[in-house]
Amino acid sequence: MQLTEAKEQFIQTWGTLGTNWGINRTMAQIHALLLLSPESLSTEDVMEKLSVSRGNTNMNTRELIAWGLVRKELKQGDRKEYFVAEKDIFTVVQCIIRERKKRELDPLRRALDGLITGLEGDEKSQDMKLYRQVVGEIQDLTSTADQVLTYFGTAEKTWFFKQFLKLFS
Repeated sequence: MQLTEAKEQFIQTWGTLGTNWGINRTMAQIHALLLLSPESLSTEDVMEKLSVSRGNTNMNTRELIAWGLVRKELKQGDRKEYFVAEKDIFTVVQCIIRERKKRELDPLRRALDGLITGLEGDEKSQDMKLYRQVVGEIQDLTSTADQVLTYFGTAEKTWFFKQFLKLFS
């Protein structure tokens, strides 16, 4: 397999994985393209290489910037915006974890808190006890997940790998 073909397959695979994780396919493909690019790419470069519209490219690069996965670069003497992806995969994973936590786990925790606070009814009924038990267990799980993800999202790479290796020793 030639490098060009391998890159194309990686971009397609990353796009598919993105949809499995709940991320727009084009956003994941743009991220993959920028990950593999040795130099920054303009909107036009991305449009050409992935055959996507300007609007789609602009919307998805802005979202990648918001996630902290891509940054904008300016080249002296050129009015175009160029984009470059964070290449350190550990940092990429941390950015994704922080963003997913913010978009998914934090709202779930707030919703669960609202489902318990001010709950009225017969506290002795089986239904109320079961409701409080189930929602309480989910709250405990989301609280633990929040702590783990917060810790991992700010962990140093060397600390993480030391801890990871301890699991296998």
